[in-house]
Amino acid sequence: MENSAPKADLPANLNVTGQPHEVVVVGGGAGGLELVTCLGDRLGRRGRARITLIEKTRAHFWKPHLHELAAGSMDLGSYETDYLAQSHWHGFRYRIGEMAGLDRAQKQVQVAPFVDEDGDQVTPARAFHYDTLVIAVGSITSDFGVRGVRDHAFRLDTPSEATHFHRRLVNACIRAHAQTAPLSPGQLQVILIGAGATGVELAAELHRTTRVLVSYGLDRIDPDKDIRLVLLEASDRILPALPERLSDGARKLLQGLGVQIRTSSLVKEVLPDGVRLGSGEIIPAELVVWAAGVKAPDFLRDLGGLEVNSTNQLAVTPTLQTTRDPDVFAIGDCAACPWIGMEPGRLVPPRAQAAHQQATHMLGQIELRLRGAGLRPWRYRDFGSLVSLGEYSTIGNLMGTLVGGNLWVEGYFARMMYVSLYKMHELALHGFWKVALDTLARMITRRTEPHVKLH
Repeated sequence: MENSAPKADLPANLNVTGQPHEVVVVGGGAGGLELVTCLGDRLGRRGRARITLIEKTRAHFWKPHLHELAAGSMDLGSYETDYLAQSHWHGFRYRIGEMAGLDRAQKQVQVAPFVDEDGDQVTPARAFHYDTLVIAVGSITSDFGVRGVRDHAFRLDTPSEATHFHRRLVNACIRAHAQTAPLSPGQLQVILIGAGATGVELAAELHRTTRVLVSYGLDRIDPDKDIRLVLLEASDRILPALPERLSDGARKLLQGLGVQIRTSSLVKEVLPDGVRLGSGEIIPAELVVWAAGVKAPDFLRDLGGLEVNSTNQLAVTPTLQTTRDPDVFAIGDCAACPWIGMEPGRLVPPRAQAAHQQATHMLGQIELRLRGAGLRPWRYRDFGSLVSLGEYSTIGNLMGTLVGGNLWVEGYFARMMYVSLYKMHELALHGFWKVALDTLARMITRRTEPHVKLH
């Protein structure tokens, strides 16, 4: 354990050992990394608190970009943030490892041993003391218990899963080009299960990048005839969580590209070479991506007796404190946060903009705790929804006082708004000058390298 147990009462900015207030954040996703960066800059550097990030991976990648990584239109190395470097530059500590348990009585986060890709143990099991704990472990794809998903479908929860899918896609194209026999049924067919934002965006990106890929000498493949994309959705329209106008616009564009869209199609089983629908129909495919539904990580169900809902999200109050422990907070996709101003029981949706807003609010909450002041409720501000269809288009609606209600947008303007969401995230992590220089460097590099990743 890195700190001894507390012994006496002291002012709010010190813990009971007489040391600076210990803030531990578990999870380095969009909300968690923004929070520890701002806390480190504002409190950690000045000795007003000690900030620790516990994260099981070595680098951060913005989750809404995973579909671009999977399609090959984005290079991981140019967009990831190294946690160790970020902690050094911004006044917080980074400790690698996965949260394994929570001792609320002793105020300790228990962390499992970290084992590397070669099976070697790098760090032992450890415990970290906290005065304020923020859980920001995000969400994962829910397979709803469908057979074969774990064994035969790709999921895009992490950069490693996205890059694995892309390697398999490139290999499938190279294999098809090199073989002398005709393509077998389902060969070069990709089935995307779930027509939410991830599935729809991935379908558009794959349509473009597969055509660029085969243009690099794979001339025996006719992309319009040989490469087929099938988008399956259990509900009666794609993008079911978004306004119908967005759904209709995306459907028309994808169908114009030749993407086969099948709604009201419930997947019963994922097979090694395709999927079986509830109707009994089997659709052959070489690659299957599961992008249907999300849930919080399973370990939260039994974490220190904290209250969770049916999708493992931690129940929180409007102040973002968990319902059973005022010293434990939750933000981002893993938090079941009430949407103030909406009908009772409605929760804030799991979106990047919500995590960004919660991280900003948590910064103020922790400063209030250090002063011994009362906490403030958080109100979600919905700025609308944007769906990127790659270089073909972007569609969405903007909401709020800035646009006077509800403004429907598409095309170049919508694309710029979509890009601005990521730029806001980058600015929160790195500041203006680093973001400006990195953006310029990417623009230059893009002119000297292939427009898709070829390996």
